[in-house]
Amino acid sequence: MKKANYSDKAIIVSILHSAFEPIREANSINFIVKQDKKRSQRIKLLMEYLFEDCFRFGEVLISNNKEACILLKYPHTQKPTFKNLYWQLKLATGCIGLLNVPKVLKRQAILKKHHIKSPYIHPVIMGARNEINGLGIGVRLIIQLIDKYSKNELPVIIETTTDQNLRIYKRFGFNVFKKIQTKDFPLYFLRMN
Repeated sequence: MKKANYSDKAIIVSILHSAFEPIREANSINFIVKQDKKRSQRIKLLMEYLFEDCFRFGEVLISNNKEACILLKYPHTQKPTFKNLYWQLKLATGCIGLLNVPKVLKRQAILKKHHIKSPYIHPVIMGARNEINGLGIGVRLIIQLIDKYSKNELPVIIETTTDQNLRIYKRFGFNVFKKIQTKDFPLYFLRMN
């Protein structure tokens, strides 16, 4: 795993699009993305937004074979910028849909409310190309992430909506500190350190 450069943006977006576009069940991505005939394009735009956000206020890590990635954010470093506002407007109009913005903002407020108030590291999204899904690359990335941050002073806070991810994170030392049942799916908050 290595730190990605801005020039890796297209590869990162492609990896994440490949990982999440085929998933149709209720999850955080499908909650945010307007579900219509432009869904695939909207997912790509979401992944572009996440790359931009994490690249500016965190780190983007990519596997050595460029088949998987993790986008991390340091929320305590985020500050409002015109570029940030531009990407948020682009996300609202091109991905979420203006009518869906209130429900997404409400969910984001719930997430923020249940995250810790002190500085932390937030793995926002991770994925591997769909073609190699199930080969353990995602698990290896989690192991590398844990190795990188296990001795770090800042806690690592992550959330998930799936039981499968919950089991994986618990296996690697994350502990659930909050569970919320939303209308569409459960939301687990986990912490390491």
